[in-house]
Amino acid sequence: MARSHLTLAALATAAVADLDVSAVAPHGSKDGDYDSALLNGRQGEHWIIRVPRTQRAEAQQSADLVALRSLSAGVRGRLSFDVPTYRGQAPIGRTRGIVYDFVAGDRLQVSSLTVGSGMPAAVGKAVAAIHSLPTSFVTDAGLASRTPFEAMRSSATLVDRAASTRLLPAALLDRWEAAIQDTVLWQFQPTVINGTLEASSVLVSDGRIVGVLGWHELQVGDPARDLAWTLGAPTPAAADAVFETYNTTRGTSDHQLKHRATLYRELDLAKWLLHGTSTKSTEIVDDAVEMMTKLVDSLHTDRPGAIGAGQTGALDEHGVEELLSSTERHHA
Repeated sequence: MARSHLTLAALATAAVADLDVSAVAPHGSKDGDYDSALLNGRQGEHWIIRVPRTQRAEAQQSADLVALRSLSAGVRGRLSFDVPTYRGQAPIGRTRGIVYDFVAGDRLQVSSLTVGSGMPAAVGKAVAAIHSLPTSFVTDAGLASRTPFEAMRSSATLVDRAASTRLLPAALLDRWEAAIQDTVLWQFQPTVINGTLEASSVLVSDGRIVGVLGWHELQVGDPARDLAWTLGAPTPAAADAVFETYNTTRGTSDHQLKHRATLYRELDLAKWLLHGTSTKSTEIVDDAVEMMTKLVDSLHTDRPGAIGAGQTGALDEHGVEELLSSTERHHA
């Protein structure tokens, strides 16, 4: 049973001493992973309290808290957007409620990444800013630091697990294994990455990126992971604009960046398939198989070629929309 926003407000005042709340309202969907409420202060402050509903959500919130605490004022000062700030916590039942400063803004719609809107460039600059942060604060916090070899092995393990279901089309297995075995593809410099960045993580207001949420996978790793979702932009030119701005801002020469982003994006289908098999959901498994079939058809008819061999074709526009809605359900 969902906790009321009034119950959450009382919990917030127990979590943060002298919290002066003047108004409270429900926040988020009623069937999400968290009970949450938006709190308004008498001096114009805004906070949010979140209580996880599931063990998965609790683990994610704990990891997010570790990451947010590692983001010092100095690190945050290097970013042009806001990141949530931890304020306090209080136990409730077998879990806890955590209070953060509220970051206002509308969640970015990937459909708004259009040429001429300025948003592709804004996204490219924002991701570049994250990847330009010093890696030391991540390692000092004890967070993960993954080498190119480990990134390759992680992808290989995912493909092996998907293949073991016997539902992975042979054409995709061959395509993904060829990419994984391409040593040139995995030559990159690990950077600070958000790790689970997607359109819904990005908050916008008046055409600007004002915040980034969801830091539970903060680590040192492959920068392509944070850019994979931008391949779902309405047009290839818009996706190209994101990558071009990113590369210009960072001054990088990672020629395989977009190829690895393509691989990660396609591997989201494997993750969705495995999510379906692990939860024994026939609906999810059928959904994943259908999308993989569409991907195979698209690659055969429109964009032949291997990842890393000059081809970066992922899904067609309809498939992209399906993939985005699916991956939002299964991340974490």
